[in-house]
Amino acid sequence: MSENNHAISAQDRKILRELQRNARLSNAELAERVGMSPSACWNHTRQLENDGYIQGYVALINQQKMGLPDTVMIEVTLNAHEEDTLARFGEELAALPEVLEAHLVSGEYDYLIKVAVDGTAGYERFLREKLYRISGIRHSRSHFTLRCMKSVPSVQV
Repeated sequence: MSENNHAISAQDRKILRELQRNARLSNAELAERVGMSPSACWNHTRQLENDGYIQGYVALINQQKMGLPDTVMIEVTLNAHEEDTLARFGEELAALPEVLEAHLVSGEYDYLIKVAVDGTAGYERFLREKLYRISGIRHSRSHFTLRCMKSVPSVQV
């Protein structure tokens, strides 16, 4: 556990589980579900936020309904591996709205990137108009996903 974090209690885990199921619960509803008073629940939840256990609250958008039904995993190898090259490439990737995740990884390639696209034509546009305009790419390899077996927005509690 990193510094400045309090030990996470069983009660805190209950709060986290309920918020993972429905982050729109009112404090009163949350308190009832976890068996706490509203004020104690409020204090625990704020402490979990302050300690970084809760990083934020988001709306999960349906990728298919947004016209981006396909997911592509892209392996990218860069020409150079200096810190500034990696940082610049990572920043430019992060600015692309199609990029859902970008990870600097160990192994045969440097980055593993998860991208939402509209079919092969949408993917080709993404490559030509966006990804390949970022300088420093030596090689890339792509994999269209056929089916997602599991997708969760955060670690399970």
